[in-house]
Amino acid sequence: MSNMTIRFAAICIDSIDPEPLAQFWCQVLDWAVINREEDGLSIGPADGDGPQIDFFAVPERKAGKNRVHVDVRAEDSTTEEELDRLLALGARRSDIGQEPDQSWVVLTDPEGNEFCLLGRCGLI
Repeated sequence: MSNMTIRFAAICIDSIDPEPLAQFWCQVLDWAVINREEDGLSIGPADGDGPQIDFFAVPERKAGKNRVHVDVRAEDSTTEEELDRLLALGARRSDIGQEPDQSWVVLTDPEGNEFCLLGRCGLI
């Protein structure tokens, strides 16, 4: 077995307006802004433990379905309560062709990036 020489550090998301999108994800994940630069910002766990999400300003809007997306799961509430919370924060349900009996819910963030709310034990 070899020594691990790298670790997962960040997901990068292009954005028309990085600040409000980062704030949305801070609320979703209970994270904080951990770095600001001229062209974007980074969010992550307040204790600095774990990967981060970087948001960078770009001039064009998202086009097409994401090739990579984030999956989240409720920890301290039911999946249904978490779905209600995410929708109140500005997430929207999205149909990308998933079957109606899937154990996850496809949502989009305020700029249209898909993410999934996973169910527990196959139930939402």
